[in-house]
Amino acid sequence: MQTMSFARPTAGQFAIATLAMAAVVLASNILVQFALNDWLTWGAFTYPVAYLVSDLVNRRFGPGMARRVAWVGFAVAIVASLMLAPMRIALASGLAFIASQLLDIRVFDRLRRGLWWRAPLVATVIAAVLDSIVFWGIAFAGTDGPWLTWAAGDLAVKLGVGVLMLLPFRLLIGRQAARTSAMSH
Repeated sequence: MQTMSFARPTAGQFAIATLAMAAVVLASNILVQFALNDWLTWGAFTYPVAYLVSDLVNRRFGPGMARRVAWVGFAVAIVASLMLAPMRIALASGLAFIASQLLDIRVFDRLRRGLWWRAPLVATVIAAVLDSIVFWGIAFAGTDGPWLTWAAGDLAVKLGVGVLMLLPFRLLIGRQAARTSAMSH
């Protein structure tokens, strides 16, 4: 396999990416505490944006930079989450986040040379499943409440929102995606 060369982000681009990642995780950690109904929490609507951030960074700056953004976003989000969310949710979120982000980055990188939508879609679906299993299994297992139905509902919404994130992904990568796709055919 040929080694790809990626653009190097400016300090501002790195800061924006890490702050976006941290904000998404923090918002999701807070929103997961509020049930919309017996099968869904509000966090399911915000969390898939983390995969969008990761995939955009991966596409433009490569998997190494995407991992750095994930680790910095993880650190910032976990500290803030420990202050604003219960410890069990903060820790479950941190473990689920970093495991699913690293998986998303790896899958995306392996599929990056195909059609523009394949890498972000497949990586998001696989990572969202892992995230849901780890998060819900740690955060709410053994507690009262309909956490199994919340987990199923949240995963369904994460997958749906993940599919919808293809539109901003395509718009934000613009011509770069078209060139990459055309070169691979």
